[in-house]
Amino acid sequence: MTLKLADVSTEYSKDKDLKKDDVMMLITWVNKQPHLPKINELQAILFLQCCYYRNEMAKTVIDNFFTVKTHCPEFFRERNAMVKSVKAAMDLAIFATLPKKTPEGYTIFFVKLVDTNPNKFFLADALKCLDMICLLHLHQEGTSPGHVIIYDMTGAIFSHLARLGPLTIKKFLYYLQEAMPLRLKGLHFFNIVPFMDKIFALMRPFMKKELMNKFHMHNSVDDLLNFIPRDCLPSDYGGTSDSASVLHEQMKTKMCDNIPFFAWEEKQTVDESARPGKPKSVNEIFGVEGTFKKLELD
Repeated sequence: MTLKLADVSTEYSKDKDLKKDDVMMLITWVNKQPHLPKINELQAILFLQCCYYRNEMAKTVIDNFFTVKTHCPEFFRERNAMVKSVKAAMDLAIFATLPKKTPEGYTIFFVKLVDTNPNKFFLADALKCLDMICLLHLHQEGTSPGHVIIYDMTGAIFSHLARLGPLTIKKFLYYLQEAMPLRLKGLHFFNIVPFMDKIFALMRPFMKKELMNKFHMHNSVDDLLNFIPRDCLPSDYGGTSDSASVLHEQMKTKMCDNIPFFAWEEKQTVDESARPGKPKSVNEIFGVEGTFKKLELD
């Protein structure tokens, strides 16, 4: 099986701070860990770059990444564009990587509901699809100075609130902050809804200060333009690329074309029985035996 992956030589040529010796040292360390899967040079580059070339931090992030993949099957199993749950999620919302980067060179990931029936909305499946487009982009386009996620909340209604499980949010925010190999520069919600404060109340307990500083809520797309130039957006928002729906259809095709990639990365998990010291469990990582404060919807 041949995977369509970014060329590592290009990664070194575009980033003067990326050193091959550091990458090789990281690969050597990972491949000596009995509980971790083997990684390739591109993966080592992605982790080292997202950690701003700090080797020890990259080791921690790598361990976190494969550990979360192992213990969160709701996000990291059945990552196949032909699986019913993934197809349903991709029909429910637009997921796209925008073609034009910000002036800083940041890659933009775009999300928007298109089917507003809350009974069809499953948060874990939606987050799985977001992660799939992010990981596919990272492995095919390589490193980026930064990444921005923007979410148009048009179409979200109050009934969606009951579909936002605190444990699902906690797990994904842990993954986003502690394990995902990207440089997150901004998380933007625009066209926000009147109950955005309740959504934020669900997220806030699981957000570190660093993420809080990157979290932004905007009343309209015009407010978003203070951070993202209009020409970076889809054409239906006044930008220069194709419309969001066209970009989404292109992404669906791309995900189908890359089924072997997702099959490969899905197999990369931790062997807890071989972990030095005590194996990790879901309870230890996420404290799932604890209770969550009930969200008051009144």
